[in-house]
Amino acid sequence: MPAHRETRELPYSAAQMFALVADVGRYQEFLPWVVGTRVRSDSETEMLADVLVGFKGFREQFSSRVIKVRNESIDVDYLDGPLKQLHNEWRFRPRDGGGCHVDFYVEFSFKNRVFEKLAGQMFAKALHKMTSAFVERAGEIYGDSYSLSSGSNSSSATSAA
Repeated sequence: MPAHRETRELPYSAAQMFALVADVGRYQEFLPWVVGTRVRSDSETEMLADVLVGFKGFREQFSSRVIKVRNESIDVDYLDGPLKQLHNEWRFRPRDGGGCHVDFYVEFSFKNRVFEKLAGQMFAKALHKMTSAFVERAGEIYGDSYSLSSGSNSSSATSAA
């Protein structure tokens, strides 16, 4: 099953990054390929949301359950859509001296195994682009005290069928 893990050290607080990631209703404003969102229900600890993605005439809707622990973590589990399975995790940890570490992990599988192998090869690049979009959005909202060339950032991707 393809998976991707990425860690970023950012100058923004864990609370700021948590708020940004938890604001699913605004994803279409800054995330590549997200063309629409619908939050069906939202509480302090749980959200049900639909995300419509589009790329070169391809459009699919995903439904997910989002479990939130304020300023610490967000876990997303796939409910319905074109995939077989999707799970992702966000962890927000304060850094000594300010800012935070953001750990992102996603694993997924497609219903079609051939498509999974093909898409898995491109998925790490697409996910890195998406995590970078969150960083850029944080700069727009909280102040541009971070650039992609400054600060440290590490990422890794693994694929397994």
